[in-house]
Amino acid sequence: MIFALMAWDKDGALDVRMENRPAHLDYLKGSDAVRKAGPFLDADGKPCGSLIVLELDDMAAAQAWADNDPYAKAGLFREVTITAWNQVIGA
Repeated sequence: MIFALMAWDKDGALDVRMENRPAHLDYLKGSDAVRKAGPFLDADGKPCGSLIVLELDDMAAAQAWADNDPYAKAGLFREVTITAWNQVIGA
């Protein structure tokens, strides 16, 4: 199954994002589950959240993947939503 993970940073947490970015990127690159990933940007063009598209067996696996993300472990996010997703257009 394909899942979209949408996470929104806590207010004023850009420093937490930047401190944990290298570990987060390593986690993404080391995962066979990641299909697409990138930050949401605020009005000033600064990262304020994340969108990650995962291909995993089920919701439990997607939740486990999300829980092990270094950003999540650092307490960056104020809200995380994971939903089943179906790509219709695009590669």
